[in-house]
Amino acid sequence: MKIFFIGIGGISMSALAVICKNLGYDVYGSDRESSEITKKLEKSGIKIYIGHNKDNITEDFDMVVYTAAIAKDNEELVKSYNLGLNTMERANFLGHLMEKYENSIAISGTHGKTTTTSMLTLIFNKANTSPTALIGGVFANIGGNIEIGSSDIFITEACEYVDSFLQFFPKIAIITNIEADHLDYFKDLESIKKSFLKFSNQVKSNGFVIANGDDENVKSTLKNSDSKIYYCGFEETNDFVCKNVKSDDEGYPNFDLFFKNELIDNFSLKVYGKHNIYNAICSIAAAYLCKINSSVIKSALLEFTGVGRRFEYIGEKNGVKVYDDYAHHPTEIKATLNAAKSIKKNRLISIFQPHTYSRTKSLFKDFNTCFDDTDIIIFADIYPAREPFDPTISSKMLCEEVKNRGIESYHFDSFEKITDFLQKTAKENDIIFTIGAGDVYKIGKLYLN
Repeated sequence: MKIFFIGIGGISMSALAVICKNLGYDVYGSDRESSEITKKLEKSGIKIYIGHNKDNITEDFDMVVYTAAIAKDNEELVKSYNLGLNTMERANFLGHLMEKYENSIAISGTHGKTTTTSMLTLIFNKANTSPTALIGGVFANIGGNIEIGSSDIFITEACEYVDSFLQFFPKIAIITNIEADHLDYFKDLESIKKSFLKFSNQVKSNGFVIANGDDENVKSTLKNSDSKIYYCGFEETNDFVCKNVKSDDEGYPNFDLFFKNELIDNFSLKVYGKHNIYNAICSIAAAYLCKINSSVIKSALLEFTGVGRRFEYIGEKNGVKVYDDYAHHPTEIKATLNAAKSIKKNRLISIFQPHTYSRTKSLFKDFNTCFDDTDIIIFADIYPAREPFDPTISSKMLCEEVKNRGIESYHFDSFEKITDFLQKTAKENDIIFTIGAGDVYKIGKLYLN
């Protein structure tokens, strides 16, 4: 089979390309620009075109796969349709691919998908089950974002954006939380909850859902689900209950986890924050219900030190440590900065790059109140991603609102100006934290270099 991926440089698309290559397909793809991902794909024997050109598409392709980010007038996509080629959106293709695996696990939720997927992948690897896994980030333990296994176990993230996860019919579904997001697609929170309900009902009849029982949006959504639900969290009403949370000398948490009032084990993490405890107990619950021994789960979680761009330590210069996080929703930012309090430091200097005009506008009030745990906040210009310029919203507007709350706030219109400010301002034992889903991580590297 000869297959072409439009937008092959994306995290999920590149993973699908690798799987297809491993299945023996003849794989081609294109992307706007060269990257570490496209270079790695080329080394694996995949033909990569830099730039989208209709001449890249020929009538001998059996299938063309494209991402939701590809515009309808993309010349490669248009030519694919004109030639009558079998053309499929990424999530639809992934859904078909998952059907090849008897035991599929799909991890969904507004926050925590990548971390939970990575934790679960590491646990199943420790249990010698040889899973195939697709991760929405770079996970050092598997050397990237994709692992090819030899079993019938398939682990993947399931994103709700444009209802992508409704293409999936897993045996096990995990729902970490539900909040208002992607409001450029969803009408409101209620429409998001309806999509998650549909997703829960698509679990196979012999499967089940693991869900955050402390999240009111999750509970109210799943009360009408037809699937078997196992709830987990801190509240006693859950099936899996987390108790006796403590922190070690480095600030890392450990806790007891109970199932139906019986102790499973005590677990320790090497990542910070209550949000990561939630991610961990969802992973533990899934592994436990799949009959993986608790000692194996404990060992795997002790090896888990995070995923690329998730509370990632970047480096140190003159006693100033630099971290980076992908957080781009107010709740994620608040959790990240709250977790950063566990690290011994002088001041926390945060740089935030808002992601998309629509998200910044729709969640403006929430963004205004999520930076209380930082000492200095610097705003970079909005990263537009797939959106056209919107003059009615800006980072400068957000900066002024946060400044009015009494937080030391600045806005600069270039990464170079931000880096210059950091060089002059950061002192020994300060921590610099770059935050956002765009290319804000480049500021940390500029500062260190």
